[in-house]
Parts: sequence; C-alpha cells; structure tokens
Amino acid sequence: MSEEVYLDHAATSPVRPEAAEVVRRLMEEEWGNPSSVHRKGLEARRAVEEARQQLAAVLAAEPREITFTSGATEADNLALLGGAAARRGWGRKILVSAVEHEAILQPAARLEREGWEVERLPVDREGRLRLDRLEAALDERVAVVAVMLVNNELGTVEPVDQVGALLARRFGHLAPARRPLFHVDAVQGLGKIRLRPRAWGVGSMALSAHKVGGPKGVGAIWLAKELRVEPLLLGGGQERGLRSGTENTAGIAAFGRAAELAEAERAEAVGRLAAWRERLIRGLEELGGRLNGPRPASDGERLAGAAPHIVNVGFPGLRGETLLHALEAEGVYVSTGSACTASRPEPSHVLLAAGLEPALAQGAVRLSLSPWATRAEEIDATLAAFGRALAMLRGAVGEVRR
Repeated sequence: MSEEVYLDHAATSPVRPEAAEVVRRLMEEEWGNPSSVHRKGLEARRAVEEARQQLAAVLAAEPREITFTSGATEADNLALLGGAAARRGWGRKILVSAVEHEAILQPAARLEREGWEVERLPVDREGRLRLDRLEAALDERVAVVAVMLVNNELGTVEPVDQVGALLARRFGHLAPARRPLFHVDAVQGLGKIRLRPRAWGVGSMALSAHKVGGPKGVGAIWLAKELRVEPLLLGGGQERGLRSGTENTAGIAAFGRAAELAEAERAEAVGRLAAWRERLIRGLEELGGRLNGPRPASDGERLAGAAPHIVNVGFPGLRGETLLHALEAEGVYVSTGSACTASRPEPSHVLLAAGLEPALAQGAVRLSLSPWATRAEEIDATLAAFGRALAMLRGAVGEVRR
C-alpha cells in the first residue's frame, strides 16, 4: 500500500486547518494576556469569550457555565475531587462506572485512600452501565456519580439520560447544592452525538479539543450554574475562580472553532461514519474477527447502542499488540485500546469489566474513525491490510506449532 492509513482518532486527530489558522492568528497577532486591561489584553479576552460562546452553543448552555482547562483529564479530576470537596459535609460515597477513563478512576482511587467509599458499578457484556446496580447503590451519602457518554475503547453509548432521570427521581426533592454531582466524560461524544447535558439531568461534563480537530492541551468543563465544585488550582482567580492560571488563549480559541465545525458537520458525518463502521465490522468478521462491544444502533441523536466511529475487535489466538505491529508494517495505524494506558502490559480494565476473558482482552485492537480526516477508500485498504497481516501471523503461528 502506497499511502498510510491512520485509524486511531479516538486517541487524537490531526488539527483542522481552520483551527490551525486560529492558533497562528492568536500566537502572532492577538497574543496578549486575556487578564490585561489594555488593548492587547482585550483582544485576547475577546477570543476566549468567543470560544466560550461557541462551546456553549454546542451544548445548548450558557457561556458562563463553560470553564476552560488544560484538557479533559483536568476537567474529570476537577469534577471528582472538586465535586467531592464541595460535598464533604455530608457526602462520603462516590459512584463510578467500572469502564471509566483513568482520569476518573484514579481520582476516585485517591478519594478511597482518603476514606471515601467508592463503588465501581458493573456493566453488561457490551460495556453498558447496569442501571439496577446504580439504583441499588444510591443513598443520601452519595456525593458524585460519574458515567462516561461514549466508552473510548468499545464505543458503547452509555444511558446518561436514564441516569439523570434516575437521580432526579431519587434526589429531586433536595436543593441543587445538596444533590450528588452527576458528571459525564463526553470526550468521545463531541461531534458524534448531540450533547444536551442539562436536558439529560447532567451536572458537569468534560470535553477535549484534540478529539475534534483542535490542539492538544486544551479542554473544558461545563458546570451547571446552580452547582458548585471546589477549585483544584489556586492563584489569580481566572475562569471565575474555578481554574486559576493564564488561559491558553490560542488553544482555547482553536477549540471553540473546532467544536463549532464538528457540531455543524455532525448530522452528515454520523451517517457516513456509521456506514464505514458497519463495513469494517462486516469485513473484519469475514476475516475471523470477533466484535467486542455493541453493534451499530445509534443515529447520533438517541442515547443508545454504539457510537459511529469506534470498532473494537479481537482475533482469537493472536495478541492485539502483535497484530498492531503487523498492521503498522502495512502502513495502517490502529491501537489496542486507550492511548493513555497503552504502555501497561495488563489487559484493558474496560474489556475485563465487559466480561472478556483476559486472553481475549489482550487480543483486542481498536479502530477509530474521523469525520473529516478519514477517507472512504481507507476502509477497504484497511481490510486488505488486515487480510495480509492475519495471513502472515497465522502462517507464523502454524510454523511454530509444527
């Protein structure tokens, strides 16, 4: 194959040209400190506030509910640790789904070491949260509930709207500040699903720029205006005191532009991605692959089924890392799961939580598509590369066994 194919967009995607142009303009022309009160500062402030309005429009939210961070990891940490700190007067319990990103699981583990009760809620074989187990775990001590919108390894769309409704029934009689904070990591949902956190009963939502064609190192948290979390960073009081530190003006402005574009293109992109995902699943199963996670069912508007851009598949008898490198030799780039845990030798906690045997979990590879950077011809090229890589690896295994 003459051209390389990159299908690891759940890890990161190339920066959109429109976002890169915003970065260039802010860094070369509007480089002031947005906290300064002279003209250069006001130019930078306008860029930050425009991005805040762009993100708010995507979420059907108010601009003042958007706080910019260094990425989704910081946003997730702020929700878990800051949400717990704001509720420590009565809350001593944290509920997280077992398939959350480490940006949620690690702060939850820290809280557990500090004496909080942490319950990791089970999922079904498609990675979907068991609502009955969530309902059984709810009591007056719960301070934070965290459930991601789209699982980053399986592509499972979690029923966050049903979680929100369940929490409203259970705690709706309490004042907003006395209710548990319901946090949603929506990193893989932005640009693929119509995000409506307030309508879903969500209290806070984490977002990341580089998953939608913005730069790395920029994220945001949406926090409902009636709720409160304790800041993790103290200093100059930027971002209304919730996140001190000089704003990454160029990155924030590019994030706003990238999110705006992703939302504008979303409806058309979802149909295209879903068709490619179905083609990949069919072709990989013809090669002996076993799909991990749900089959396509989402139209991008409903919270059900699978996201349109992630495929997780395993080939019994082969290790995912071995297959990954064989595909790399063919010029095709995929992953074995989350990029944030790629260096760990143990099987994915997500796949184990979904009931896969460790050997099958270690054989998984993830393919993830981009609405703007993936081309139709790359789907068939990828399947052809899989065919050659599998033939080579299965031949090698046969030689060893003989």
